Amino acid sequence: MSSKRTLQTVLMPVRGRNPFNINKVLKPRGRPHINSNICKGCGFCIEFCPIGVLEFSDTVNPWGYQYPRIKPGMEDACVNCGMCERVCPEFAIEVFEEPPIPYKVSWVE
Repeated sequence: MSSKRTLQTVLMPVRGRNPFNINKVLKPRGRPHINSNICKGCGFCIEFCPIGVLEFSDTVNPWGYQYPRIKPGMEDACVNCGMCERVCPEFAIEVFEEPPIPYKVSWVE
């Protein structure tokens, strides 16, 4: 008999237990600003974003490169880690900090 755990059992919360007051923990937020005029379209920011907030746009900049943009519907998903800012070889991304918000968690009763 295999002792492998399925993904469903790993992600399922413990029933009836609330380990700490999650409402007091705030989620950091950021807003990436992409300077499309100096972006070279390497895609490092898209590849290394841990949340997956960025994608390539449909348009090109004046130099003919596709530049990244924030995915529609994910405007508030950035956690201000700054990874996109660090990996950009052209320094075309700057992340601005925004006020944190409480986490939204639903518990299984």
